[in-house]
Amino acid sequence: MGGVQIREIAIYHPANEVGNDYYIQYFAEKGTDVTSLVNGLGRNKRFVIDNPEENTFTMAFEASKAVLEKAGLQAPDVDLIIFTSQTPEYLLPSNALKLHHSLGGDLNTACFDINANCAGMLVAIEQASRYMSSNPRIERALVVGADYLSVHTPDEPVYHSNVGEAAVAVILEPAEDSRGFIDSVYQTDTSVIDNSKFPAYGLSNLYREEFTAKDAQLQFEPFDDSVCAASAIDSIRALLNRNEVDKDEIAAFMFSQFTPGNIKRVSEGLELDPDKVVYIGDRFGYTLSTSPLLALHEAIQAGKVQRGDYLVLWTVGAGWQNVSLLMQY
Repeated sequence: MGGVQIREIAIYHPANEVGNDYYIQYFAEKGTDVTSLVNGLGRNKRFVIDNPEENTFTMAFEASKAVLEKAGLQAPDVDLIIFTSQTPEYLLPSNALKLHHSLGGDLNTACFDINANCAGMLVAIEQASRYMSSNPRIERALVVGADYLSVHTPDEPVYHSNVGEAAVAVILEPAEDSRGFIDSVYQTDTSVIDNSKFPAYGLSNLYREEFTAKDAQLQFEPFDDSVCAASAIDSIRALLNRNEVDKDEIAAFMFSQFTPGNIKRVSEGLELDPDKVVYIGDRFGYTLSTSPLLALHEAIQAGKVQRGDYLVLWTVGAGWQNVSLLMQY
């Protein structure tokens, strides 16, 4: 018996393309120089929402339509919809249910949202794969991730000048001739649990007179994120060793696109072939929960990943939590 594999993947991003010069001038007018920040984080351009007609949900809907079309499927063909975001458009109803309604899903489709911050899509794919492996009634899953963060960070240089908006949707289904999803490793260290908070003072305080809407914006306290690299190296080694897969058998490594510095640290620590490590943060910015999947889409489009290849995906959720996956595409 095979495993649960990615059948198809599709992306969506806004049309509005923004370069570094915009952010350098924007924050200079606020008295902050972000030149070294955007250059150090390897940014060149990113796509951001610039109209009230687009948001997290509309991006997720467009990516979902695209992946169903690429797979030659209709919404009723999907037995499970999982949506993940740290900036959901709605808390009620779930965004997965909104997708089910807008796409025209089946009566028996299971739907739910999860939030694992920037680790969201890796966690969602892992959970969907394990759920499908134990429940033969779930033959096909739609997993969708999307984030629209710039609207919540106009005064926060680290996030606002580096993020890009995007949605990624994948179709998962069993495959007889593939191991598909193989294994995952989590490493959780909550020593920086309050360094990124949104809403800054929690949902229950949104309507108190002493707080304004501006107070709800994302609150960030910088910390040394390079510590995540050591955890990534340790967890990826464990992932490969316990599944008896050599790093040289991996066709492509899709890591968090938050900073090329961490990608370099992890790659050098594992002595990886640089040509196998995908970096797209210079063209898309940091797209939060979708960044490793956006890199996978790029690798497939570029012909670096073929059906049956081994893949490693790794990212970090705020707080923070390292998540690594081993899959066969």
